[in-house]
Amino acid sequence: MSLSVMYGQNAEITGKYVIPDGPEWIQHAVFYQIYPQTFYDSSGDGIGDLNGIIQKLDYVKSLGVNAIWLNPFFDSPFNDAGYDIRDYYKVAPRYGTNEDAKRLFEEAHKRGLKVIFDYVITYTAIDHPWFIESCKQTPNKYSNWYIWTDNVWKMEEGEFANRFIQGYGQRNGNFMRNFYWSQPALNFGFGVPDTNKKWQLPTNHPDVLAMREELKKIFCYWMDMGADGIRADMAGALVKGNDVNGDTKKFWTEIRQIVKEKYPQAFMVSEWSYPKDALDNRFHADFFHWFDGYNDLMQKESWRILNGYSEGHSFFDREGKGNIAYFLSKYIEQYNETKTKGYILLPLGNHDNARLNVNRTIDELEMIMAFGITMPGIPFIYYGNEIGMHELADMPQIEGAYKPRAGARTPMQWTLGKNRGFSTADFSKLYLPVDTSTNAPNVETEQKDPTSLLNRVKKLIQLKHDEAALAAYAEFVPLYAKENTYPFVYARANGKDVILVILNPSGKKVSAEFQMNIPYKKLQLLAGKEIKFSKKDKTMGLDVPEITYAVYKVK
Repeated sequence: MSLSVMYGQNAEITGKYVIPDGPEWIQHAVFYQIYPQTFYDSSGDGIGDLNGIIQKLDYVKSLGVNAIWLNPFFDSPFNDAGYDIRDYYKVAPRYGTNEDAKRLFEEAHKRGLKVIFDYVITYTAIDHPWFIESCKQTPNKYSNWYIWTDNVWKMEEGEFANRFIQGYGQRNGNFMRNFYWSQPALNFGFGVPDTNKKWQLPTNHPDVLAMREELKKIFCYWMDMGADGIRADMAGALVKGNDVNGDTKKFWTEIRQIVKEKYPQAFMVSEWSYPKDALDNRFHADFFHWFDGYNDLMQKESWRILNGYSEGHSFFDREGKGNIAYFLSKYIEQYNETKTKGYILLPLGNHDNARLNVNRTIDELEMIMAFGITMPGIPFIYYGNEIGMHELADMPQIEGAYKPRAGARTPMQWTLGKNRGFSTADFSKLYLPVDTSTNAPNVETEQKDPTSLLNRVKKLIQLKHDEAALAAYAEFVPLYAKENTYPFVYARANGKDVILVILNPSGKKVSAEFQMNIPYKKLQLLAGKEIKFSKKDKTMGLDVPEITYAVYKVK
């Protein structure tokens, strides 16, 4: 049975919904992601900082967003852009001080903005004091806070064969990395320890539990400072091996309980990319983007081929070879089982993915934004994507940002002036080169142009706030989603409030017919362009021009 039949002929809009447990403010929220080192440099050293973010909070507020996600700002050797944390209790000097962080939270709150921080607890920096102590031959408090084998000469086989670093430090053993070699894995234990490998500790080992308690203290430290929640990096990668007892989930349930008791308005979002596991009294939301369906949705084919990925076709490419049905099959599977438990997030770009603007027009970018803002859940907009910053090719590798990640982490473009207004430093001292092209988008220019992408995005964000049917929890009903076919049509419904979304990113005019089981007198255009409709009984027909979208209110 094709998806067009499943979600076309038989789909019913009911307006029914269940609001998942969580703070009320997230129900119409829009987040803005800030990469601290490339947002705004207030000190003139070529690297963005917390004071720079504070100086730009009025701009962030002007977008209409409710909240900010900050990438890591903690003390670090920066082998992985700050995700390798050396001191969880200290702001990296290049970003400022702990007092600057506290002031950032306070200034954001004055403007009605929430701030969540990256909670990175699956590994630390290789020069973290805990790891330095664990490297010593003499057993100590931190010996088991990381995963070490008991023989430097014996190489592991099987599941973890490529995860161990050999011959580091004085300790007779090899340590497990979680990502890069310089990121030793914290020890949450093994779900099923191998009895022949005494170094594989169970999840309830006293040293494992002691490490977990320290991580809870770190969480509370920043929450008490004024943070409004977390984005949990690699949230599903805590316990190693087969987590038969669900101890990774249990840890996050414990954090959620702390939130309920001490920080009831806090928001928890995970980088798990499997909502069925992440939600249900653990996180309020989960980023669902590490799967082929998301890549086929967002990543432009030319970018994928350029960067060595397998060939594929983005649904949002004008070539019109995308397959929305494949994405939807993966999405609906998760959505139907989690819509009463939390939210699935489809980020509008981030620091690990290419920018949305890879040879795309303003109309194409606006359509992607419209999709992200009108889908269920909570939109997360990556800094610079609201003005259409380009994915830059051939950027130098810096702090673990190997190709192609560096191309999406270049400095924010504020003006047409020196370094696009990011920094007063010499160009050679910038964290990454700024876009020097003559058509480089910038905030100052776009603020003055009512037709700019920036102003279009602002209107879409306002729509998210204004329309009951665009609440995070409102019902989602695909109405036309056919294999290798355009357009994609879906409804959002909240009681009697209904929104209809039509998307045709292809370069060809397309038509569709689908069932509308609710009566209506007219359709009011809220965003996009008017399209041609026909109606016969409960069957709605439409003709959609090339590269066109529309958001209608059903009345």
